Amino acid sequence: MATVTFRFYAHLEGFLPGPRRGRAFACACPPLATARHMIEALGVPHTEVALLLVDGHSVGLDQRLQAEQRVAVYPKFEQLDISPITPLRQSPAGPLRFVADAHLGGLARLLRMAGFDTLFDNAGADAALAATARREARILLTRDRDLLKHRAVIHGCYVHTLKPAAQLRELYDRLDLDGRLQPFSRCLNCNTTLREVNRQDVLDRLPPRVRERQQRFLTCLHCERIYWEGSHWRRMNALLASLGDTG
Repeated sequence: MATVTFRFYAHLEGFLPGPRRGRAFACACPPLATARHMIEALGVPHTEVALLLVDGHSVGLDQRLQAEQRVAVYPKFEQLDISPITPLRQSPAGPLRFVADAHLGGLARLLRMAGFDTLFDNAGADAALAATARREARILLTRDRDLLKHRAVIHGCYVHTLKPAAQLRELYDRLDLDGRLQPFSRCLNCNTTLREVNRQDVLDRLPPRVRERQQRFLTCLHCERIYWEGSHWRRMNALLASLGDTG
C-alpha cells in the first residue's frame, strides 16, 4: 500500500478521532483508491467537502491517489470564495429544496416555516431518502454520516447541532440562506404552499378569542389547517429575525 498524508480543516475535523485533529497524518492507501474512497474511509462524508487539494492542486473526488502525495480537505467557508477553483459538485438548480431524515422533524417544520420546500417522513428508509434527494435535486439533511456516504447522494448536509432552532441557524450560515427566506408561505404539517383565505369563510372554525382578535388568515389547501398571526407566529417571527444576528 502507498502512504498518503491527509489534513482536514475546520469543522471536518469533528468527524475524525481526537489524535488526527489539528494535524497532518499519514495513512495507508490501497492501490487505485480515489480521494472520495479515502476521505469517507476516514469518516468524513463526501457531501461535507467543498475543496480538495492534492499537492496544492485543486482536484475532484474521483482523483486517484498515489504514494507520498499530500491531501488537504476543506469544507465550505462562508467568507472564502472558491468559485475560481475546481468545484466538487454543482449547486442544485433552482430554489433550495430539502429532504430531512427521521431525526430532524423539528428542523423540517422550521424550514417550512421559513418557506423552504422540505420533505420529511419519520418512517423513511435510508435508500428511499437518498433516491428522493437525487431524483428531485434536494439537499439531504441528516445526522447520520453513513447516509451521506450513500452513492446516490449528491447534495447533502450533516447537521452538527441538536436543537431545531440551532439547526436552522446552522443551515442559515452554512448554506447562505440569507435573502432566500419566504416566511409563513408553507404549511408546517404537510409542506403545501399556503394561500390567504377570506375571514368569513373560516369564521366557524376559529376559537372565540381568535375570532375577536384576528383579521388575516392563511390556509393549507391539502390539510385545511388555518394559520393566523398569534403568539406562535410571533415566536417564529422572532426566531427568523434573529438568524442574521451575528452578535
